[in-house]
Order: sequence, then structure tokens, then C-alpha cells
Amino acid sequence: MDPVVSISVLSALLGAVIALPFFKTYFLKRRSEVQSTAKAELQPSGPKKPSKPPQLVPRKSHFKAHSHASVKDQNKRHHPLDLNTLKGHGDSVTGLCFSSDGRSLATACADGVVRVFKLDDASSKSFKFLRIGVPAGGHPTAVAFSDDPSSVVVASQTLSGDNLYMYGEEKVKTSNDNKQQSKLPLPEIKWEHQKVHEKRAILTLAGATSSYGNGDGSTIIASCSEVTDIILWHGKTGKILGNVDTNQLKNNMATISPNGRFLAAAAFTADVKVWEIVYSKDGSVKEVTKVMQLKGHKSAVTWLCFSMNSEQIITSAKDGSIRIWNINVRYHLDEDPKIVKVFPIPLHDSSGSTLHYDQFALSPDGKILATTYGSTLQWLCIEIGKVLDTAEKAHDGDITSIAWAPKAIPTGNEQVVVLATAGVDKKVKLWAAPSVNSS
Repeated sequence: MDPVVSISVLSALLGAVIALPFFKTYFLKRRSEVQSTAKAELQPSGPKKPSKPPQLVPRKSHFKAHSHASVKDQNKRHHPLDLNTLKGHGDSVTGLCFSSDGRSLATACADGVVRVFKLDDASSKSFKFLRIGVPAGGHPTAVAFSDDPSSVVVASQTLSGDNLYMYGEEKVKTSNDNKQQSKLPLPEIKWEHQKVHEKRAILTLAGATSSYGNGDGSTIIASCSEVTDIILWHGKTGKILGNVDTNQLKNNMATISPNGRFLAAAAFTADVKVWEIVYSKDGSVKEVTKVMQLKGHKSAVTWLCFSMNSEQIITSAKDGSIRIWNINVRYHLDEDPKIVKVFPIPLHDSSGSTLHYDQFALSPDGKILATTYGSTLQWLCIEIGKVLDTAEKAHDGDITSIAWAPKAIPTGNEQVVVLATAGVDKKVKLWAAPSVNSS
């Protein structure tokens, strides 16, 4: 054999012997990987192991959602005086008013509907209400009760001007057949007036019982326009009883004293004009005469209200002050009304500047003044001007209207003095009155 060939063969054999262990290790490793991959692909069909991952994901997700809800509930926790919320309004609630017995609450809503809620229990989870739809094209802006809880006067705003409607119910006819149940009649328009303030908007509606002097006990309604005129209406018949002009560029609001004797208006200037409603012997309104003017504020008066005995007026102005006036004076002898108290508005912005109240209302016992500014609700002790409580962001947006129930309302097992507020957030809230310390 050729020596060269022998060396070549020997080298090849030696190389094969050396490479064999490496190839063996490589093929064993590849076989292990193939088996492992095949095993992993077949594993999901097993009954036990795949169940854990799907269970862990939902549990973790559910825990997060529950935790988020808890934080949200804590952030929206009710104020201690927050009793209840009347929902169901389809748009901004523009006005509200209690009936004389405190058991009915009428609301005006920009969705074109007036609702009259029955407040048998202020803590109830649901409330029955009467639904009144105003004529097409109108948006209710204010409401006031007439002679009884089934009679409601509504101011409705349209493109051509504001209209007034009085809705009432026919008496339910009783039947001798006990099995037959009578249905409550739908409210119908008893009287109406179109464009009552010459295409101007109605800012406020206020009602009072004519119980002073020769008053016949009927309800008088005052409609205050956005300009300078105010009209007095007979609640039951819709007859115009009188009208006055503030001559103060533009009105902010107007109201009538609880006994139906005085009419007062807050307007663009710092002075408040007061008129007397004079009654004839037959109980009808004879005339409306200006009798006094409240002078003392340094800037425009934004809101006012009467005390329950109709002998005092509370005013608030942009000068940052609240004043209490005694109007039980001999004005026919030119005796001027007297300032009883003056105290600063205890509400400030972030820079420390004093704010002015948008509106307020005095509690039936005359001790608490509930005030609003934007979405803030504040209760004051009217005796000393002390803040009793404050609810910041009482509504999710501006508070549009405020009113006290004239009488306590059942709330669970208690009788509670209730305040109602309306807002642009489509809600009406009921609040309990804070306690007033004897000190």
C-alpha cells in the first residue's frame, strides 16, 4: 500500500473517533429539546395547570376595580347635613319652591318639565312626583305655589318672550263603588299670560298669602323681570293686581313679605326700594305704593329676604356686607328704617378677597341664613354672623335656587327642618339644618 494513502486513511479514522463524542452530545441535546417542545405543546390539554393563570388575572382585575370604587366613594362621601338627592331631571334645574305645608316641592327644569315631588319622608329612597310638561318651545325658569299644593305658577322662557302659566287639578270625583279606584287627574292650564314682560326674561317668582290687614288670604305672585319692572298677580285668577318700576337699570330679584304686605327688590344700585301692597275692605288689592328705601350699602345689592314676621329685611351686597333692617317703622311719618346689624360676609377666595353671596334664604325659625356662592353652600347664625357649617361643591356646578321648607318634614323617625338646593348638575338636594349653639 502506498504510504501516502495509508496516512490519509489513518488520519480520517482518527478524526472520526475524535468527532464521534461531539456529534453524540449534539444529537442528544437536540432530541431533548424536541421532546421538551412537544411536551410543552401537549400540556394545555391537561385539566389542572391551565386553570390557574385565567383565575389569577380576573381576581387581580376585580381587586383593582373594587379598590378604585372604594376610593371614589370616599371622595364623594356625603356631607353630614346631606339628607337626600332628588334625581331624574333631564337638564339643569332652574328653580324650586315648597308648598305652604312643606310636603310638596316643585322644581323647574330646562328639559321642559315641572315636577312636583311629594315629600312624605325626606330620607326615602324614592319619591312620587307629578310631571307637568310646559307648552312646546318653552323652558321653565321659575315656579311658585298658588293657593294649594295642586296649583303651581310656572314661568316659561321662549324665543319670543316669557310666559306665565297656572296649572291646577280638577277635584277627584268620589264614587260609591269601593271597587272602582279613581285616577288622579292630569294638571291643566287654568290661566296663562304671554310675553308678560315684553320679551324680557323673568328672573324670579315669589308668592305670599295676603294675610295682612284686609287681605282675603289669597296668594299673590310677584314676577321680576331682568329689566326694571315687577308685576303682581292674583295666584288663582291670574289677574294683574299692580306693577312697579325700580328705575335702577336692571333687577336682580324681588320678593314679597310672608304676610303679603310688602314688596322689595334688589337691583343694580346700592339702595333697596320697598313698596306696600294696600288692600281694600273687600280683600282685593287697592294699590301698590312705594313707602321706604334702604340706604347703607356701598355697591349693588345681590339678594334679600324678609324675616318670618315681615318686620325685618336681610340684604347682601357686593360691598361684602350683610345688613339686617328693621322696617317696622312709621314710614307715613317719614320715619326711616333702621339698621339693626351689620357683619362681613365670611366667605373669601384664594387671595383672601371677600366674595358676595349669589342668594340666600332664612330658616322658618329665623335663626339660620343659608347662603350660596357658585357651588358652595354655607349656613350662618343670623344672630352674630358666625359660620355654622360649609359644604364646598355642594353641587357639581353652580347652585341655581335655594329654599327652606316652611315646616319640619318627617325624616325617618324624626321631624327635620329641611333646606332644598337646585343646581346645573340636574340634581335637587335636601339638607338638614345645622345646630345653633346657645352661646
